[in-house]
Amino acid sequence: MVYDEPGRAASAEAPATALDNVFDDPTHGEPGRDRLGVHVAWELVLLIALAALAYLLWRENPDAVRGSGLRRLLVDAVALGLLVVAAGLSLRTAAVNLAIGPVALAAALHFAEQGDRGVSTAVVPALVAAALGGLALAWAVVVLHVPGWAASLAAAAGMIVWIERRTLPVAVQADYDPRRNAYYLFAGFAAVTVLLGAFGAIRAVRRLVGRFRPVADPARRRGMAAALVTAAALIASTVLATLAGVLIAANGTGPVTPTSGLDWTVLAVGVSMLGGASAYGRRGGISGALLAVGLVVTYLAWAAETGAPTDRWAVGGVALAGGLLVTRLVETYGRPRTARGEPVELTPVRDGAISSGWSMPPAGEARNWTPALPERTTDVDTPPDPWEAPRWQSGPPRWDAGER
Repeated sequence: MVYDEPGRAASAEAPATALDNVFDDPTHGEPGRDRLGVHVAWELVLLIALAALAYLLWRENPDAVRGSGLRRLLVDAVALGLLVVAAGLSLRTAAVNLAIGPVALAAALHFAEQGDRGVSTAVVPALVAAALGGLALAWAVVVLHVPGWAASLAAAAGMIVWIERRTLPVAVQADYDPRRNAYYLFAGFAAVTVLLGAFGAIRAVRRLVGRFRPVADPARRRGMAAALVTAAALIASTVLATLAGVLIAANGTGPVTPTSGLDWTVLAVGVSMLGGASAYGRRGGISGALLAVGLVVTYLAWAAETGAPTDRWAVGGVALAGGLLVTRLVETYGRPRTARGEPVELTPVRDGAISSGWSMPPAGEARNWTPALPERTTDVDTPPDPWEAPRWQSGPPRWDAGER
């Protein structure tokens, strides 16, 4: 055992400095890299569930997974998938966009009304308006630094006011049929989704995307990089929700009914979290979003054949509840492992007269086992210590009975 020496503090900081390059957040992060094994394991579970449900759908109605039925199913998957990716982008940046459902429904109503003027004439103004609306939402979130869910909920309320101006369902006027390009649409969506997931698994990218995630006081600003990335995610999520609304209207079998659209928000956020996106931000899977979308769309098709519940509120609520459990799983088993190697020595905690200030030397290091005693100071008010008196004399002892 050795007593703490002045040079020990500098050497104790060396391992912490060496770990800076593996922190997900060098200022406040945990040492080590996030573990992706939990995402791989969960995505394997989703794949097995998807295969089982697809088999049940095939047994119930083989035509639902081939020909025109399969093309309709694929377009439904792309429409929901765009909403899920929009929710996932905002979730990964820790600023969830709750306005994506009303935005998608507003875009569907707009396309249903203006589709007879041409697809580009109807879609381009909607995309421009979505980008501007996303920019306004991003300004509120990153400049005022308010929670994303609160700002996007206010934006959702504004979209619902616009939607409620229509009291009757709107028939789709366009002759655009996305089922003609269903295979290309789904292949492109699947490729982009998996590539985004793999790109987000890179440590530097994940660290940048998740910079807006609070690590101390959530009201503290997280820097310019976090603000720019979060703003881009909110704008992109609003634009993707608009594209999803166009596909929802074009692939529908009837008129577009004016509702709040929040059921689409619950479904999209729930499916995104079910795919492995953490509700706290930053952490997410690779192909989990694609598999979760396929699972939910296949279930809805199977439920339509068997008479099981297909209400989006019910399905979204179940997906959201399952997503909360997945978030806990991801945050528990996806955080970095404890850093290995020589432990960093902390300053010993003093507790008055009880603490002795002793510490163990680092492993493998030989030191002098003689304790270094503190230097004695002379104080006139300090009574003499009886143990300091010499107990052995070179001469015979003196017995002075009269002295006190």
